[in-house]
Amino acid sequence: MGDETPVYTLDEALSTIGFGKFQGLVLAYAGLGWVAEAMEMMLLSFVGPALETEWGLSSAEESMISTVVFAGMLLGAYAWGLVSDTFGRRKVFLGAAILCSGAGFLSAFSPNYISLVTLRGLLGIGLGSGHVLISWFLEFVPTPNRGTWMVIFSGFWTVGAIFEASLAWIIIPRLGWRWLLAVSSIPWFCVVIFYGLTPESPRFLCMKGRTTEAHDILKNGALLNRKKLPHGILVSDDHITELNEDYGLLEDTHLISLIEKKPKNSSMVTIFSSKLIKTTLLLWFLYFGNMFSYYGIILLTSELSSDQSKCSSSTTLPLGNTKDASLYIDVFITSLAGLSNEHKGDRRGNSNSHGNNRGNGMPSGSSAIVVSSVGSIGANWGTQASHPLPPETVVRLLRENGIRKVKLFDADYGALKALSKSGTEVMVGIPNDLLAAMASSTKAAEKWVSKNVSAHVSSNSVNIRSVTLLCSAF
Repeated sequence: MGDETPVYTLDEALSTIGFGKFQGLVLAYAGLGWVAEAMEMMLLSFVGPALETEWGLSSAEESMISTVVFAGMLLGAYAWGLVSDTFGRRKVFLGAAILCSGAGFLSAFSPNYISLVTLRGLLGIGLGSGHVLISWFLEFVPTPNRGTWMVIFSGFWTVGAIFEASLAWIIIPRLGWRWLLAVSSIPWFCVVIFYGLTPESPRFLCMKGRTTEAHDILKNGALLNRKKLPHGILVSDDHITELNEDYGLLEDTHLISLIEKKPKNSSMVTIFSSKLIKTTLLLWFLYFGNMFSYYGIILLTSELSSDQSKCSSSTTLPLGNTKDASLYIDVFITSLAGLSNEHKGDRRGNSNSHGNNRGNGMPSGSSAIVVSSVGSIGANWGTQASHPLPPETVVRLLRENGIRKVKLFDADYGALKALSKSGTEVMVGIPNDLLAAMASSTKAAEKWVSKNVSAHVSSNSVNIRSVTLLCSAF
């Protein structure tokens, strides 16, 4: 045979140049986008409760603010995937970042509910591009290292979640929800600003037959990493596979000439083919369960930490009432829990090279919400029992089990006296049979409060924090 020209594939080139400064810069940009997406998603935990109070929204209207975001993500995920495979990964970054930054910033100036829901829906479409970010980053990583770096990349989501919880804690009590929306859009503006520095995915270029452009990008990466590319010509994996299949070539035969490609099915047809249908459905099921649990916990945190219970209506006495920061604390702790699981995932990252990055940290988040909520646990104390315990015994049991809040279904004198100087926060319930009389007579209400609340606060130092108007459990 004549002179042979050596060839190498993209994976061989990436393995040769290794993971270095070049991949670090790619990681920084993709991580910025991942932080921006996490911030917008965590935002849902804070904006809904704030708007419910300020605009008087119903529960359905508040829920719709989150629902339209997820609906937009559903549409955006498929649309951005098509754009990514057709026009390139970079086009997705530009389009999604412009949409997210614009819709996110403008939503801070929403004059009414309809405009806010519309803008948040558009934002959701932009957020559907998140999967392209991690795919783009991993396409620059050598194959043996992808599992580890996928887990490390997932840490950016935790960083974004923690940062957003911190911002909400600082901004909402002082400046309000509009400022939080505006500030949270800044990372997306940064994604737009640094767009010009990002290289196109060499894998995408190879898939499109643009191997010369891919070679130039890899050459720049090798220079940054202070390595050299393999000697020869870059060819796509599909090119070598087609040569072997169509011509039955030996492994040491090297041809560069272009051949006519076989027609390929679309990606949707491929994943539903007989060979992949079981895997596709299984992954969908796992991903659905993962996302349902994760976002369910995150959004449920705002409900569990709400100042106002939807099961009962209470009137708080003026006894040191302050703004409750429990929502920000709970979400902050839930987000911090992801750090421990990122560390665990990193130790077994190579075995998870095909996992999904959003899953990391979620089981720990489930535990964290329980732990953070346990800090505010309370007990209901009723007196209608066949064998009631002595009030002093009940107070001792509460104290020994770390329960510092209690609700009395009625203002039982023995129970209130036993709670004297115990430090336990007490909520006193008004029996249902007294509601009509107290509602129709101010004097009757004042007399009841004087006898069952004020007297115990002043004389017995009972820490009565509020009075509930309905005899329902916590």
